[in-house]
Amino acid sequence: MNRSLYSALLYLLSPLLILYLAIRALKSPDYRGRWGERFGLSKLSRADLLIHSVSMGETLAAIPLIKQLQAAYPELSITITTTSPTGSAEVVKAFGESVQHCYLPFDLPLCVARFLSQLQPKEIIIMETELWPNLIHQAKRRGIKLMLANARLSEKSANQYRGRPKLSLPMLRSLDTIAAQSPQAAQRFIDLGVDAERVKVTGSLKFDLSIAPELLEKAKGLRQTWQRMETPVWVAGSVHPGEFDIMLAAHKSLLMRFPHALLVLVPRHPEQFDAAASRVKAAGLTLARRSKQDRVDDQTQVLLGDTMGELLSFYGAADQAFVGGTLIENGGHNPLEPAAIGLPVYVGPHHWDFTEITGLLNESGSLALVQDAEELAEQLVHKFDDKAAYLAAREAGLEVVEANKGALAAQFALASELIKA
Repeated sequence: MNRSLYSALLYLLSPLLILYLAIRALKSPDYRGRWGERFGLSKLSRADLLIHSVSMGETLAAIPLIKQLQAAYPELSITITTTSPTGSAEVVKAFGESVQHCYLPFDLPLCVARFLSQLQPKEIIIMETELWPNLIHQAKRRGIKLMLANARLSEKSANQYRGRPKLSLPMLRSLDTIAAQSPQAAQRFIDLGVDAERVKVTGSLKFDLSIAPELLEKAKGLRQTWQRMETPVWVAGSVHPGEFDIMLAAHKSLLMRFPHALLVLVPRHPEQFDAAASRVKAAGLTLARRSKQDRVDDQTQVLLGDTMGELLSFYGAADQAFVGGTLIENGGHNPLEPAAIGLPVYVGPHHWDFTEITGLLNESGSLALVQDAEELAEQLVHKFDDKAAYLAAREAGLEVVEANKGALAAQFALASELIKA
């Protein structure tokens, strides 16, 4: 498939894009507005730099880099795009009116062309792997410089690119700079035909996360309100449908050993909050909902984290963590956040979006792979029973995070070269 055929298929399927938005809007109020932005119909001011950060995880990783660019180049006008409401909320929270923000349009040629014609950026920085053929093509033909920052490329994704060479390879070879998270990712880009001089290994921005002391203080206070200062607390973070019942089964096993243990269950997407609550009730466990400010006492077995922006606080208030999207074929979410707080971490086998990070944590002993509820429960019980094993896993995670910092400085230097070129 080449780009012309890809574009024709997108136009043919465009009614389904509207249907997709309508279905998402039925499930989540956050999808009920701003549809014009999805089709490039916003009224935008010109910007020197466009940064696309996809969703919440990519946005949180990008925030320190963007703030450093703002400090170094105060005259630079910046537009930040996302594709999800959660990413959008993080942009507004972090930057307010200091940047222009909208959703990135669907990759329809006319929509992308109108978007770029309004914005007229000189440079585009795309976070991680959010590459769109028409966006890259339209940017290149306008002479816009392109950087792929914090780039990750799994073997699975590389094989998908190889399977569509006429569509994928021109897009990849149009990138002026790629800041790869790992040597493995860098080599995969080079193997796909990207000029080796354009690929730099910088590490992952996610290692440069900073846990604010005030967040940890808030988390400590949160735990006190849960009446769990001496009894086990664990978080199942960013979990998806298909994982809810597994988490609840593991917790039931944990309760047999620790009757007053608390599970903080945090679904990845807001539209799944009610479904998760239903699964807790169906499992016969006592439930409190964070969004309703339900009281958590020593009889509460599950707290549903059905709010946005509190996952780090939940990790800070817990003893151990499972990171979701890994017991289903999703690719997983970032295990560094709980590791950086000092928690032993568990993930399932489907963690290909974070292969290198998961490997580092696993080799250090701070992270363990689990296949099902039984293995997860065994790991949780072991760490709660064996204080020495718990502390060893905690320290190992903190050491891995500290040893791999430095990506922010390296990627800022590459972004500066792009801006000043």
